[in-house]
Amino acid sequence: MKIIVITGGTDGIGKGLAMDSLKKGNTVVVIGRNHQKGQHFLEDANKIGAIERAFFFQADLSLVMENKRIVAEIESRFPTVDALILCAQHYRSERGETIEGFEKTFALYYLSRFILSYGLKNLMENADKPSVINVCAPGIEVGKIYWNDLQLTRNYSGLEAMMQSSRLNDLLGIGFAENDKVNKIKYILFNPGSVSTSFSGEYDEVMKNQIVQIKKSAKPVQEGIKPIVKLLEKPPIKSISANMEGNEISLEHESFDRENAIKLFNITKNLL
Repeated sequence: MKIIVITGGTDGIGKGLAMDSLKKGNTVVVIGRNHQKGQHFLEDANKIGAIERAFFFQADLSLVMENKRIVAEIESRFPTVDALILCAQHYRSERGETIEGFEKTFALYYLSRFILSYGLKNLMENADKPSVINVCAPGIEVGKIYWNDLQLTRNYSGLEAMMQSSRLNDLLGIGFAENDKVNKIKYILFNPGSVSTSFSGEYDEVMKNQIVQIKKSAKPVQEGIKPIVKLLEKPPIKSISANMEGNEISLEHESFDRENAIKLFNITKNLL
């Protein structure tokens, strides 16, 4: 059986994948900041007789030090990681900074995924068929990278922050594959489309109204996770791929530019 690590696993897509994996006999490590939601996850695991294979690690993944702590804790408790699923995100209409000085969306939606992807690489290489599934938004023709102001200190908007982080995650996947000399881990950028989750966030009135409308047409979680479940069971052959709702996306697009990926990798290493 597999060992699955899921960020944002106490709610929405992450929670749906966590419960599905437990039902299939896997060990599941869920990481989230909300203690109460974490306990609910453990209670649900107990109801299906899987409590001994369910773990909740509480952490604020917008903090670099917390990501590093989680990597160390997983390394100390598990011999391998078969799949890392990155789902954590939180919308912020107003700009804010962490106590470490990073813009919060940039820190949670991008930096955390960078640290965990590379931090758990050695454990994933111990697995037979390891994979990373980065749940972001490949294939969307919106969002740009503000190379001279990655943390949006000027003209911040919550939507720009989210879309820029999606583009950064596109490059994270390309850079990871480029840097992976062992070439064993399959890195998958996955766009689930519109799924009826809790839409975690701190919204202004305009965005609140938009979320209400989005929820009306969004897929239920159990429907939204089906393509991800298939990718977990049978990862792609390619070391890096992008997928939207179960359909592979071409990487022949500027969003997946190799030179920009290397540029971002070096910037991120310097930031950390």
